[in-house]
Formats: sequence, structure tokens, C-alpha cells
Amino acid sequence: MTAAGKDRFDYAPRVAEALASGGAVVALESTIVAHGFPPPDNLAVGRAMEAAVAETGAVAATIAVLDGRVKIGLGESELARVASDPSLRKASSRDLASLMASGGSGATTVAATAVLAARAGIRVFATGGIGGVHRGATTDVSADLPVLAREPVAVIASGAKIILDLPATLEMLETLGVPVIGWRTDRFPGFYCADVGLGLAQRCDDERALARLVSTHLDLGLGGVLIANPPPPEHALPRDRIEAWLGRALEAAAREGVAGPATTPYLLKFLHRESAGATVACNRALAIDNARLGGRLARALGG
Repeated sequence: MTAAGKDRFDYAPRVAEALASGGAVVALESTIVAHGFPPPDNLAVGRAMEAAVAETGAVAATIAVLDGRVKIGLGESELARVASDPSLRKASSRDLASLMASGGSGATTVAATAVLAARAGIRVFATGGIGGVHRGATTDVSADLPVLAREPVAVIASGAKIILDLPATLEMLETLGVPVIGWRTDRFPGFYCADVGLGLAQRCDDERALARLVSTHLDLGLGGVLIANPPPPEHALPRDRIEAWLGRALEAAAREGVAGPATTPYLLKFLHRESAGATVACNRALAIDNARLGGRLARALGG
């Protein structure tokens, strides 16, 4: 990144201090706060994820673009703004230059957060779930996947969202050369579900072993790593129940002509309603658990 590019980054004091001293820092996305939960739960989840990182002795850096400036770590008022400003757009990696050049604001997705974390020198990023290949549209692929293949960041997530084509998503990750490491599991989680019937070639049960694997991969310059952490058992939902709800959601979306970017929010809201809130509770629990694991990994990496 050029010096001019670096001048567009603002670091929260606690993040700047940790990075300067070689401390452990964990990047967090802001889309989960802006668009992932209804208010006031969204702000509470953002705070809880930051607190989960802090519990491990690491420093949380929630990332966003505000008024054309890249924010690496948000203050309390900035986090509250992300949670409450309805005009804050969802910003993927392709949107970063436009937002920064125009002085715009956006909540960063997995792809955008991974890009900015890598530019800031942060090696660990925790989120809820990644995007992937969409069902029935194998050419509709989230930018999360190629960015993960390119950027030197370890992403901790509960797999990919179950509304996606998960076999195709896992196959795409393999094609792109992205290692998918199961954390204390050899099964690929599907966000709300601990097991969607897909096996993993690699697993780790020890934080130091995981840190050695991640560090070696990043040192080789091979791009990113996906660490698949299943949702906490007490919040995980049965796969057959989710699939039944999802089938009804897809039928309803087709009847109502829902398409494009509106599809994912529509399906998630439908699942929330069908599950009487269980999907949202699971989403909250797994996001916080992933943030906690991110802090432990960052500490094991030595910064």
C-alpha cells in the first residue's frame, strides 16, 4: 500500500499501541453490527464481540469506513453510529475506493474487512460466517472467497451461511487453495448447524498447533486461511429443521419475486420468524464465540 493510502487510515489508540508493540489484535467486521441484527441487539452484539476479544488479552479492532476514512478500531460513538445510521451502506471490497474517494461511509463485509485488516497488518479476523456460492446460481459467488484466497489473514467463522450452496462453496475454497481447518471438528459447519454432511481434510484441537499451522501458511505468502468453528452446542440447530424452514423461505422468495442483493436478508428474516428467534440467538452466540477464539489465536501467534 502506498503512503497516500496509509494516510487514509485512522487507528484507534488502543489498536495503534498494540500493533506498534507487537501485541495481539483481532479484526471484526462492521456489517454484522449495521445489518446483521435488529437494533438494539446489533450494538449489544458489537460490544459483546469486542469484550470477548478483550477477555483473552487481545485487542479488538472493529473496522468500518466513515466519512471516507478507514477506521481500524472504533470508538464508542463510532460503533453506536454504525449500529444506528440507516444510510450506512454494506461495503464489499469493490466499494472501498469509491467510498474513500467520495467521503462516503459504509459497514465493511467479510471481503472488505479482510482487505483492510491485511493492509493494517492484522493477521486474525473473526466473524459469524462467510459468503460463498449461491444456491442455483454457481456463477454468483461472494467476493469473500477470492479475497480470502488473496489476503494474508486467518478468518475464524462458523463456516458459510446455510442459505448458500455449501458443497460448491467448499469446492470453490479448495480450487482457490484456501485451507479450511476445523477447530475441534472434522466436519464443515453451516452457520446455524454444526454439521452439514461435509468432511474436512484438516482439523486442530490445540491453539498452539493451530497458530503454527496458520503462521506457516501466512509466512509462505499463500493467502488466507479459514478456521471453521462450529456454533456452541447449546445454540446449534438441527440441520433437517433448518433445511425445512429454508425450503419454505426459498419458495416464498420465488413467489414474491425477491432476487439479487435482497435475497439474503429476506431469507434470514424468514428463518428468524420460522424459528421463533432461535436463528438470531445462534448467530449471536457463534459470533461472540468466534471473537473469543480469534483473541486466543492472536495471542498464540504472538501478536
